[in-house]
Amino acid sequence: MESTVEVGAGGVGTDRAGTVEVRWDRFFRWGPYALLAAGTLLSAATAGLLMSRAAQLTAAGLVATALVLHLGRGTGRPAGVVHYVLRTVLAAVLTWLNPFFAVYAVLGYFDADRLLPRRAVRIGLVVTAATMAGSQSGGLPPVDRTHWIAFAALFALNSSLSLAFQHLSAQEAENVRAKAAAIAELEDANARLARALRENAGLHAQLLVQAREAGVADERRRLAAEIHDTIAQGLAGIVTQLQAATDSPDPDAARTHLDRAAALARHSLGEARRSVRDLGPSELEHDDLPAALAKVVDGWSAAAGVPAAFTVAGTVAPLHAELEGTLLRIAQEALANTARHARAGRVGVTLTFMDDEVSLDVRDDGRGFDPAHRPAPTVHGGFGLAGMRARAERVAGVLEVESEPGYGTAISARVPLVRHG
Repeated sequence: MESTVEVGAGGVGTDRAGTVEVRWDRFFRWGPYALLAAGTLLSAATAGLLMSRAAQLTAAGLVATALVLHLGRGTGRPAGVVHYVLRTVLAAVLTWLNPFFAVYAVLGYFDADRLLPRRAVRIGLVVTAATMAGSQSGGLPPVDRTHWIAFAALFALNSSLSLAFQHLSAQEAENVRAKAAAIAELEDANARLARALRENAGLHAQLLVQAREAGVADERRRLAAEIHDTIAQGLAGIVTQLQAATDSPDPDAARTHLDRAAALARHSLGEARRSVRDLGPSELEHDDLPAALAKVVDGWSAAAGVPAAFTVAGTVAPLHAELEGTLLRIAQEALANTARHARAGRVGVTLTFMDDEVSLDVRDDGRGFDPAHRPAPTVHGGFGLAGMRARAERVAGVLEVESEPGYGTAISARVPLVRHG
């Protein structure tokens, strides 16, 4: 019969399987000799009662033949099939001569699965069952009707039991193979998972490097925009006021320009310090966005000498500090561009609160320009539109520019409405 093993976790099943296989190998190697010897001794002890002199000589010759057969046993098919058939015939004849040779014939139950093809296993088991039934019923051939009935009953019993155990053994062997396949598949899956984890670790490290590089680049852009929107604008305003003071023939007017230049210098210095400390605009330190924008527009109008109006539409909501700072800087840059390039006669700034977004619109009636052919940034300026667009995109917003030569410029920034806190 085919052996079964138990498969468990942590290598226990593998160790047990190895031990059981070793024991079965020893049995199939030495067991036939032991069983043949036991059957020979039992038969010799009863030979005087059960065997004639001719039968004893015949049995001795068959035992010698069986011994030679086992000494030269083949290990593979078809040698294994020939060995099983010859041994089964020898065992059946020996059992016919003396029922105690059934001790040797029982080998047919154990190695049918090992030596015979799958479709021939049951035939081998049934033949062995017939030999065993003959021995158990008093010897072969049955001598009377009672012995025939006993032989038939014992043959049915032996056949049924051997076939049932063979079926259970085959199922158990199939379960073992299925478990072994599942373990192999699990090990393969673990190996794939380990490779995936190693690849994931490499990708994670690569993403960290890319994120760090992107963060550095983003911080550089932020600092460049912050310097451009604060210090650079302040210095440009100071230069403008100093130039106006120099060109003014009126001492009082010149003094006014100088005072404005000093105020701009102080404000720019404060903005520089805040930029270093990464704080928000000073205009939002004590005011909300609408109030801060109103002061920025009024201050710009006074400095540029251009009428400017500020309007708030919708229901005012407290915004996240990052959104307020972004919209304020965009407004300051848009007004600075208007002062430098537009030659406008009037400017309008509108802050609109909607359900899910906030928009800032800065419009002027200046000379306008062609957005598709605006000059590239230089060391002297030109970062305004790109900086405003980058600020809007940093907070998931958008910036649109509408302009045409001779028809003014409209800048519109829209950002999500994210409330403070």
